[in-house]
Amino acid sequence: MILALVLLRFWLLWHLGGVFGVETEEMKTLSVMEGDSVTLHADVSDIQGDNTVIEWMFGVEHPDIVIGEINRAANINTVHDERFRDRGQMDIKTGSLRITNIRTTDSGLYKLDISGHTGVFKTFRVTVYALLPVPVIIRNSSQCSSSSESSSVSKCVLECSAVNVSRVTLSWHKGNSLLSNISASNNLSISLSLPLEVECQDKNTYSCVINNPIRNQTKHLDITQLCQPCTGITNHIVLISAAAGSLLIAAAVAVFWVCRKCRKTDQEVQAPETEITYAEPTFSKRNAQRTVRKKTVTRLSASFLLS
Repeated sequence: MILALVLLRFWLLWHLGGVFGVETEEMKTLSVMEGDSVTLHADVSDIQGDNTVIEWMFGVEHPDIVIGEINRAANINTVHDERFRDRGQMDIKTGSLRITNIRTTDSGLYKLDISGHTGVFKTFRVTVYALLPVPVIIRNSSQCSSSSESSSVSKCVLECSAVNVSRVTLSWHKGNSLLSNISASNNLSISLSLPLEVECQDKNTYSCVINNPIRNQTKHLDITQLCQPCTGITNHIVLISAAAGSLLIAAAVAVFWVCRKCRKTDQEVQAPETEITYAEPTFSKRNAQRTVRKKTVTRLSASFLLS
């Protein structure tokens, strides 16, 4: 008995609903990029009747602003709202609404109300995403560090950022692998930044990506351009180079001094041989004088004997 009453109640609601004008609603969700065009399809071409009036309404949360209306009996197709006057177009046959050069402020609810025909209406939730900027990658030099004083491997912290963004995700990727990400889920425009620590000698491919459900922008990282040896390590290299240069200069001076000393020693060793060479002529002269004297004595002796 109870089951029969319940079935009877549902039967009455089903068949009498059209008589009492029970409204039926259909929700559709659309996502578009700023500057694109979007068409909200009414699909009411099969609805006939001279008293049919199609009305489009808009609102961020509640669609209470009349965009325009189509009156088939009067053949009127008019856009009333100033916001959509130059960008909104309604098809008098299908009832569809087309919006060109859509803006982020056009995000919200759009309601199609068909009066005079059992109060049928449709609702569209449209989300307009702002154009994506290209991420910017900079080096955060204040956090630059090395793995150890004795090691030549150095690390630096890079920062990827995007300003004035909303409903986006900013992420670091190593090849095709996701490393980290941060999101801005609300409608307010904010700035996002995401750090990444890498080794300056790293040969892997890194990229920073900003995306929304429709599109993305990618910035590839050039490690050789941004991540150079840290300041501290550079100073160590300069000091080591200076010390090595000083040692080379000192070694050159020492070699020059030793060579000079060896040259003096060789000259001192060769000096006596020179004296002996000059002594031979002296010895020869003395012998010559003795010979002259001997000849003179011989001549004197001969003269004395002859006399």
